[in-house]
Amino acid sequence: MSNNHESAAHLIWHEESRREVYRSRVLSIRDTTCKSPEGESRVFTVIDAPDWAIVVPVIETERGKEFVMVRQWRHGSQELSLEFPGGVFEPGEDALEAAAREMREETAYTPGKIRKIGVFSPNPAIMANHVHFFLAEDLRALDTQDLDDDEYVDIELVPIREVFQGLGRPPYVHALMASAYSLYLQATE
Repeated sequence: MSNNHESAAHLIWHEESRREVYRSRVLSIRDTTCKSPEGESRVFTVIDAPDWAIVVPVIETERGKEFVMVRQWRHGSQELSLEFPGGVFEPGEDALEAAAREMREETAYTPGKIRKIGVFSPNPAIMANHVHFFLAEDLRALDTQDLDDDEYVDIELVPIREVFQGLGRPPYVHALMASAYSLYLQATE
C-alpha cells in the first residue's frame, strides 16, 4: 500500500462547489458538491473550524515526571474531563504560538522548551481542520491562569502512568488525549 496520489487517483473526488449552511463562533458547516471518480456528483457536509493545538506539558516533581493537566466541564459529553491543555488558534497565529499561549492561559506554566510532535485530522470524514500536538518541558510556574470568560479550569499534576492506565475511562474520556499520549511516547522513545 502507498499514500502516493498517482497510484490512488481512482479514489479521488473533485470539489465542484461549496455553500455555507451554518456559522457559529466556533465552527461553520458547508455543503460541498463533489464529483466522484466515476463522474457522479454528490453533496457532502463538511465542518470548518480553526486548527487546534494540544500541549503535553511534562514537569519533574519529587514523585518523578508528571503531566500538567486541566480538569474542565465538556458541554458535548456533559461531563468533567481531565486532559492536556489546548485550544483554538487565534486568527493569524502559528501553531507553536497557539500551543504556548494556550498552555500559559490554562495552566499558569510557560515552557522552557516546546516542540511539535505531530498533526492529526480529528475526523477527516467530516472535518476540514487539524490538531497540532506539542511536547513542553522545562516548565516555569507563572502567578495565575489567564482564562477566557467562559473557562473554568483546575490544574492538576498527574503521574504519567496514571494517565496511561486511565485512558478511555472517566475522567480521561477526550479521544484526542490518547493521540497526544501516543505521540508523547513516540517522541520520548
